[in-house]
Amino acid sequence: MIHSEALAAARAAYDIESACIQEMKDYFDDKAFSQAVELLAAAPRIGASGCGHSGIVCQHFAHLMCCIERPARFISPAEAVHGASGFLQKGDVMLLASRGGKTGELLPIGEICKAKGVSIITVTENLDSPLAKMADVVLKQYVNRETDKYNLQGTTSTTALCVIFHALQAALIEETGYQAGQFALIHPGGAVGERLNHRAL
Repeated sequence: MIHSEALAAARAAYDIESACIQEMKDYFDDKAFSQAVELLAAAPRIGASGCGHSGIVCQHFAHLMCCIERPARFISPAEAVHGASGFLQKGDVMLLASRGGKTGELLPIGEICKAKGVSIITVTENLDSPLAKMADVVLKQYVNRETDKYNLQGTTSTTALCVIFHALQAALIEETGYQAGQFALIHPGGAVGERLNHRAL
């Protein structure tokens, strides 16, 4: 059996993250969120970028968009400034995620998007940050604290970002009228595909 301190830290992680999700609802901005959904619903293509844990969650966001047939891809910050930004054209949307809103690798991507007429959605805790100021829409990320005792690891902040992305997908399903039958066509694999396509028969 592991030390009692370790078990206590593990149990506390549940409390910290669940509290974050509940408290984050107090920062939900109907207007900003609606604007973000409208941009994503109208965009021919969607890009997403972030560094570290934010980048990993942005990969999840791009997949969430593809699952509801909003063409999207994660664009690595390193590749974005070496030609990958060519994926985005005027009228598209780029989502940039940075808790502090100052991630240096993302700032050039924002400038490229502004020059190309690509709308920017920034998700950040710092509404006065450089990435927030260059955005067309800013979604507030809230984090009470990370789950480790040093308050350093990207844990609760990752969960908070995921929840925002899940909320965007849920709203887009309603806004675009996306149907389960559409998902059945593009998701024939796995247990979900079997269940969906069995119902469709």
